[in-house]
Amino acid sequence: MGAKNSINVFSTLSLVLIFFLTICFANPIDFDFVPNKFAYVCDPKRFALMGLNMADFAYCDKTLSYEVRAKDLVDRMTLAEKAHQMGNNATGVVRLGLPRYYWWNEGLHGVSYYGYGTWFNELVPGATSFPTVIHTTAAFNQSLWKNIGKVVSTEARAMYNLGIAGLTYWSPVINPIRDPRWGRITETPGEDPYVVGTFASNFVRGLQDVEGNEHTNDTRFRPLKVSACCKHYAAYDIDNWKGVSRLTFDAKVTEQDMVETFLRPFEMCVKDGDVSSIMCSYNRVNGIPTCADPILLKEIIREGWKFNGYIVSDCDSILEMVERHKWLNDTAEDAVAHTLKAGLDLNCGDYYPIYLENSVRQGKVREAELDTSLNYLYVVLMRLGFFDGIPSLMSLGKKDICTEEHIELAGEAAREGIVLLKNIEASLPWKPDESKTLAIIGPLANATRDMLGNYEGFPCRSVSPLQGFSAFGKVTYEQGCEGAKCPTDKLIFPATQAAKRADATILVMGTDLNVEREAFDRDELLLPGYQNQLITQVAVASKGGVDISSFLNPDRNLEYINKKIKGILWVGHPGQDGGRAIADVVFGNYNPGGRLPITWYRNDYVDKLPMDSMPLRPVDSLRYPGRTYKFFNGSTVFPFGYGLSYTSFNYKLTSKNIPISIKLNRLHHCRNLNYINKTLEEPCPAVVVDDLTCDNEIAFEVEVQNVGDRDGSEVVMVYSKPPEGISGTHIKQVVGFERVFIAAKQSKKVKFALNACQSLRIVDNKGYTLLPSGLHKILLGTSPESIEVNVSFDR
Repeated sequence: MGAKNSINVFSTLSLVLIFFLTICFANPIDFDFVPNKFAYVCDPKRFALMGLNMADFAYCDKTLSYEVRAKDLVDRMTLAEKAHQMGNNATGVVRLGLPRYYWWNEGLHGVSYYGYGTWFNELVPGATSFPTVIHTTAAFNQSLWKNIGKVVSTEARAMYNLGIAGLTYWSPVINPIRDPRWGRITETPGEDPYVVGTFASNFVRGLQDVEGNEHTNDTRFRPLKVSACCKHYAAYDIDNWKGVSRLTFDAKVTEQDMVETFLRPFEMCVKDGDVSSIMCSYNRVNGIPTCADPILLKEIIREGWKFNGYIVSDCDSILEMVERHKWLNDTAEDAVAHTLKAGLDLNCGDYYPIYLENSVRQGKVREAELDTSLNYLYVVLMRLGFFDGIPSLMSLGKKDICTEEHIELAGEAAREGIVLLKNIEASLPWKPDESKTLAIIGPLANATRDMLGNYEGFPCRSVSPLQGFSAFGKVTYEQGCEGAKCPTDKLIFPATQAAKRADATILVMGTDLNVEREAFDRDELLLPGYQNQLITQVAVASKGGVDISSFLNPDRNLEYINKKIKGILWVGHPGQDGGRAIADVVFGNYNPGGRLPITWYRNDYVDKLPMDSMPLRPVDSLRYPGRTYKFFNGSTVFPFGYGLSYTSFNYKLTSKNIPISIKLNRLHHCRNLNYINKTLEEPCPAVVVDDLTCDNEIAFEVEVQNVGDRDGSEVVMVYSKPPEGISGTHIKQVVGFERVFIAAKQSKKVKFALNACQSLRIVDNKGYTLLPSGLHKILLGTSPESIEVNVSFDR
């Protein structure tokens, strides 16, 4: 801190936290559900109580494979019984000893009360509530993402053992952020498809992996701690914008964008995460509802990616096909036939249970199609131990929920995801002995529930910003606004008076569930209502400077006010311990190291193109700019990957040039590329990645030096930049990253081994994934250090 002789000089900070607040709509919880008294289905005592002999049912014979057992169970059912197991509230079949099962549970950032399968009670009043995904992604810490998944699944499994939760969790959301107006940004891992896919695979592994069984020869039979679900497949990123509804939207997507952006996270979730469920979305893609598209479901997911699991619809998607899309003017029986044949195994909703039987009887779909889907469903339940139990997980219970370890991990996740955007004159961190009286101002300054985000559960505890800062000094709290919409200015004056009296002022601003959420997108990027006036007047009145994010206020008239803005922190929804984490960062107990997982555009960006324009690349004929850091080269408030620290870091590379020469045989064919300048064209411009063995590595080591006086974490962000002159490709793309902690004045070596095909690939306008020849570059964040990778093809 630059404290001099006056406390007025020192008290420089007022903090604005920008929250992307969203929520989803869910059906009411079924409190009439009575859990089974037995830990698993195939318990001889359970069958005896039902007047059945378990030995008569081969599906309970553990010596048989899961597929044989599932087939035995399905073959015993009547057509009507089969149909009634294919909705999210599966009825069970009493005569076969099969109990009902509620498939819908949520665990996006902690066990949630959304869905029919989970509820809280006096025994378990809450579960650990982690930051929402956008906040956690900002940590860029893969081990953190996986560990959060492990905790969520531990608590979910414990609640299942107690009879108050299911085993199938329809999380995470892995749709890349295409437009900053989207109401569900808080649920997602950002705008880069590789980062999104990396988050997905780590979080899913944390949810699903049973210790000691992470890798098996046949993944079809690998046991599952809980079942994860990557959603919403695919090209889903608009909810309700100016009358354009997700329920009817037809996403016009090129094959290039589909392969490069919209499908890649799902491919990584399947191939790297081994996810056991995929959820298709409400929207159409190029005229066809995603849940009725056999290319998307069967050809790509099952055949192309070798998916082992079940495919489920978003809730009431089939109903929406009939009633809103009016796709092919289908009857209900037509619609269920189309979706089942396309590869949809489970309907979140009632259409399968109600209409599948008649659809079969009308000759629209074969009963064998039901058998196939039911087999996928029951194999997943068998992998979960629903039928046999999993001994290593059966001891989990009340003692494993809201543990101190879990609570501390929630706090650590909150701290790691905070992004320092501005810190003029090193005004942060504060010193407690120089900031003894604090003014905490803003509509979110005393937030608790709003800190949780959406798809939330009941937290173990809640620490608001007001509570967090109260541990560091005497606090005066003023709301400043009547809620985040801030409809009037009548609460601003008391806030200015509080700022006048305080040594330091913190403004906690942003949006809440009334501003952006599931089913409700935004029209602009500015702070709502009178929030800007609150910031302006508090800044003028305060003893020192004020912190504000100019992302939501690009008005040049605020230039004077901005001179008093010394520091800015970005916080997403930081979860149950968010208030403690924020205060820890402000007072220097923690050195922020988060990075923005999204681009912060200026507000006029939204005037340049409509939200329902799907192309990622610029549309020159309409003067639409590109989207995301990969294709937008205009002015931003803060770029993707941006974030500061209380210390400074330098990089040193051990390698500066890495040649890659690939020998082609007569079965390899060169592909032409479009070049801006023909003189830059290579003799063999590119080869299809799938035709190559792809065993070439780009291996290098980065020495990261902490040259400051504080310990801190640095995110080493690695990008690849394609050869100059190729038309229509990305500017750069993330190909790797690593978060490392380095003590003051110390250094650490970070090793990277990048697969050349995956890291240097491009997707052409025909949808081919290609490895182009020529001079590629490996870039390290904003560092001037880079590596030249010269790719050549020889025969």
